[in-house]
Amino acid sequence: RERVRAMFYHAYEHYLESAFPYDELRPLTCDGQDTWGSFSLTLIDALDTLLILGNVSEFQRVVGVLQEGVDFDIDVNASVFETNIRVVGGLLSAHLLSRKAGVEVEAGWPCSGPLLRMAEEAARKLLPAFQTPTGMPYGTVNLLHGVNPGETPVTCTAGIGTFIVEFATLSHLTGDPVFEDVARKALKALWKNRSDIGLVGNHIDVITAKWVAQDAGIGAGVDSYFEYLVKGAILLQDKELMSMFLEYNKAIKNYTKFDDWYLWVQMYKGTVSMPVFQSLEAYWPGLQSLIGDVDNAMRTFLNYYTVWKQFGGLPEFYNIPQGYTVDKREGYPLRPELIESAMYLYRATRDPTLLELGRDAVESIEKISKVDCGFATIKDLRDHRLDNRMESFFLAETIKYLYLLFDPDNFIHNDGSDFDVVVTPYGECVLNAGGYIFNTEAHPIDPAALHCCRKRKEEQWEVEDLMREFYSLKKTKKFTLRRPSDPGEGESAKDPEDAEKRSSKKSSHSLLSCPSQSFNSKLAVLGQVFLDNT
Repeated sequence: RERVRAMFYHAYEHYLESAFPYDELRPLTCDGQDTWGSFSLTLIDALDTLLILGNVSEFQRVVGVLQEGVDFDIDVNASVFETNIRVVGGLLSAHLLSRKAGVEVEAGWPCSGPLLRMAEEAARKLLPAFQTPTGMPYGTVNLLHGVNPGETPVTCTAGIGTFIVEFATLSHLTGDPVFEDVARKALKALWKNRSDIGLVGNHIDVITAKWVAQDAGIGAGVDSYFEYLVKGAILLQDKELMSMFLEYNKAIKNYTKFDDWYLWVQMYKGTVSMPVFQSLEAYWPGLQSLIGDVDNAMRTFLNYYTVWKQFGGLPEFYNIPQGYTVDKREGYPLRPELIESAMYLYRATRDPTLLELGRDAVESIEKISKVDCGFATIKDLRDHRLDNRMESFFLAETIKYLYLLFDPDNFIHNDGSDFDVVVTPYGECVLNAGGYIFNTEAHPIDPAALHCCRKRKEEQWEVEDLMREFYSLKKTKKFTLRRPSDPGEGESAKDPEDAEKRSSKKSSHSLLSCPSQSFNSKLAVLGQVFLDNT
């Protein structure tokens, strides 16, 4: 763990010294470059990692720097996908962690705040991309002018289906449903256009909904679509999203899985098109663990780990029958996916093999890619040649998942035994109880926060009753609002005893026993989500 901490600061401090305010560090020449826009991207991506490492003072300093220096009103063509997962996701995560990091939050937090406003501003710049006949977004948008007239309508599947985590969080925190609506419409458009055998391809025309690249698999161009169906289902307690994933999962097992490897197949016929493993696919065992399929996840993980041990990293493409790299795809840009899966699986199994992978990763990265000014992308795993780039995800994801693998007591792993109660304009709200959902850039989102800012009145009644039970509040003389079903809705109650009578009818058992609650609305308390019939 301490070696991982030192790796972070070696990279982070050299970014600040040599590359800020550019997006990324160029570690071989000790300077910087803009890559995905011009957002000081590495700083946004590394912000929540600072808190996970316990550095609250630097977190607070960077929050101030970002508020002063980041501007989204710029004439830049930006990737809709990358801006969402790195910028919107990073700002939302930092916003929700601000209070924990000792930032003085404004009244109304987490339903308001400067980082939330920045995230909303960035997301609004992406909305023009969704204005297509299908609801599937363009891949690129100009932050000042919207979609360029000559923009290609061909977008990868992941670039369409990787918005629900960030956009639903934004909608719930701000009260504006437009973000969640466009994300859901895009997800459903992909679902509607799956093949008869239940697979989706790699690239689609967002105007005509015709598949342009018909290779189906779990890797590059598709990966985070499947990830967000699962994570969106957990975050929003949405059975429809989970059932969509489970249907895809059946088709993936039927057509692409061979001996615990996953190949690429033709989406309409199911015939093998590419017998390769891509390093981006290494997220899959972690995703399997989230749905409880741990045995299959471990078997696939061990296949991938053999490739790591062969090269000291995962090549972008690996030919499974030949057992070697694919021409021009021999590099390893310090990707996090295998380490991410190790972190999830270690939480599920405590298998020490997973710690061995973490140790191997630390030693490989330090030995091969560490240079005077940071850590460099490995251009070729066969001869360890380096490339002059350090992607922002190295600090956002790779380092974070490594650290969490070796830090079982980190607040991110909270089991619900510790939590904060905050007062919002909508009542009291439980936060930081655990159950964090990582977006695909490893930015943790507290699912409980989604219930803090947009309560329906009857849901608010149930929350108040629960909190009253939870804290064993004494009889109050303050008036309360009537339920929406009561006569005189919106007026103060004439009889304050009514609330007491209703409250006394509730079962008296502890919330910690996960009782069946009397309402369908989704409420996260102590890291558990209470629903009917649970």
